[in-house]
Amino acid sequence: MAEAIAVLTRTPPTLNALLRGLPDTWVRCNEGNDSWSAFDIVGHLIVGERTDWMPRVRIILENGEARPFDPFDRLAQSKESKDKSLGQLLDEFARLRRKNLAALQALKLQAEDLTRRGRHPALGMVTLSELLATWAVHDLTHLHQVSRVMAYQYRDAVGPWSAYLGVLQCTGHSAP
Repeated sequence: MAEAIAVLTRTPPTLNALLRGLPDTWVRCNEGNDSWSAFDIVGHLIVGERTDWMPRVRIILENGEARPFDPFDRLAQSKESKDKSLGQLLDEFARLRRKNLAALQALKLQAEDLTRRGRHPALGMVTLSELLATWAVHDLTHLHQVSRVMAYQYRDAVGPWSAYLGVLQCTGHSAP
């Protein structure tokens, strides 16, 4: 759990350092079609902080396999973030993450707690350990996605160097 928390603690300041104060070209543009911008990704992370990670931890600890997790609305950020600035989203994400990590640490989970199981609506049985690991890797997935979406904005500007820039070759294996 300590390793996951080490990553989870760093995500808000990483996004803040990368995105705060950038022009909209960097933070509001996407890769076309229904893809997400950096703004959308931060909004998505906020929704996860509110409705996914800690609520699912609590469901596992309080109900185990008896109660499935509530489904997660992966597109809720489109409504919730609509009238906010990126600065507001970054601040909200940092606040919610601090609150959630404090709540997680206050649980004083033991090794045997990490083997407790819950029921994901699509994946079936999962352990608390898997949920916590997924939380950290979910962050890393979206950090990767932010860099890919930002690089996409310069895909033509780099000219022939695009052949050497792996981020421009990435085809979006992280789902929005």
